Amino acid sequence: MKVFFKVFAIIFGILFLWAAFVQYNDPDAFLWYAIYGSAFVISVLFALDRLPWMIPAALFVLYMVGVAFSWPETFEGVTIGEGKIENIEKAREALGLLIMAILMLVYTLRTRYIRKLN
Repeated sequence: MKVFFKVFAIIFGILFLWAAFVQYNDPDAFLWYAIYGSAFVISVLFALDRLPWMIPAALFVLYMVGVAFSWPETFEGVTIGEGKIENIEKAREALGLLIMAILMLVYTLRTRYIRKLN
């Protein structure tokens, strides 16, 4: 199971690096570079078994706050052309933060509780 989580973290690290890369044309690109970059670093530290559980726990809370603040008033999907572009962009950002939050929760639980059992 340990190998599974290492591979899992490496795959998500690569995905976060890609997500940061595609933000180059976003008006707030540097904010998203920092957000996705932090998730990348945490994934690498987790894969290397060098991650203290408090860091992903704190990021879980921050990402969930970000989800709450960035969720659109009216959810119109995530596909361009299905609604107002502002709502679609906010939904995409919120869902990206939600994915990172869930992953940080997995990292937290794995490092906090499973590491003690090994």
